Amino acid sequence: MATKEGRVNILKNGETLLRELITLFNGKRNPIRNFSAKELKTATSNYDVGNVILIDDSYRLYNGFLKDGPISVMKYADNTSIEQANKESINCIVFASQMGHKNILKLIGCCLETQTPILVFESVQYYTFANLVYHPFEPHFKPLPLTQRLKIAMEVANAVAYLHFGFSRPIVCRMYKPGYVLFNDQNIAKVFDLSWSVSIPEGETHFEIAVQGLLGYIAPEYLKKGKLNEKTDVYGFGCLLIELLAGNRMSNILQAEPDYDHILEKLMKKYIEGGYNMMVDPMILGKEPYSGKDLQLQAVTQLAVKCVSESAEERPTMIDAAKQLRQMYRLS
Repeated sequence: MATKEGRVNILKNGETLLRELITLFNGKRNPIRNFSAKELKTATSNYDVGNVILIDDSYRLYNGFLKDGPISVMKYADNTSIEQANKESINCIVFASQMGHKNILKLIGCCLETQTPILVFESVQYYTFANLVYHPFEPHFKPLPLTQRLKIAMEVANAVAYLHFGFSRPIVCRMYKPGYVLFNDQNIAKVFDLSWSVSIPEGETHFEIAVQGLLGYIAPEYLKKGKLNEKTDVYGFGCLLIELLAGNRMSNILQAEPDYDHILEKLMKKYIEGGYNMMVDPMILGKEPYSGKDLQLQAVTQLAVKCVSESAEERPTMIDAAKQLRQMYRLS
């Protein structure tokens, strides 16, 4: 039975959520289902560690199963402050409830009975971008071919382009982590967690806000001045694209270099000195490269370098990046 304090917290969560939804989307919203704490506890076997899909700094994502099918459950960790968890989860609900794109993980509903909201999404599998792309020390690991890497890049680009151009005000994802890309049982990439997303105010070209993200994925203008817009997302996407090509984490690619302002210079130096094969996963190249793959690798490497340009104006839009990747994928 909920305590008086708990009931007050539930009410505040619900009222805040409703206000955010009405304010941001003028009352036009997709209905989401209300879950009880008990049924989510049962669905995840009391949040058993064996059901964990993803571990984040502030939450865990679990596989779960209800009578009408599998689900994914996002529950904030006990050591996360209530203020932070409420802020992040409600912001995620506000944005995720509006999404209608196959490459964005669908929000099914939430539970407001607990101190902090628990979010329920469509089902995904036990692997993330990191599981597929980096080289884990597992005997059954199979390196991704170039075609599959292009498919992942294209699907993520499509999702981010939808955020930028599918609404009356552009939505900026703001946070980029390899763990934010998940895969369903059909190997379709799903962008996940819009907890830190913001909408660009009407009539404005950017949004000034405190810097949030991982070093190495943060655009220079955002890191230095806190200025955020669609081109900030393009930079973060470019970092993921580079990781896809390299099969390695950005921190390893930069050799733990603390100066992240000159990522483009570092990449260009590698590219100019040794060609794309200096930054491309050897597992993609294989022993017998062919001309078609060579042209594709040159094109996708050049796109990645443009996306992480120090100048925001020189970066492509996400629609342009998505179009280029779609063409590369079709030719692969």
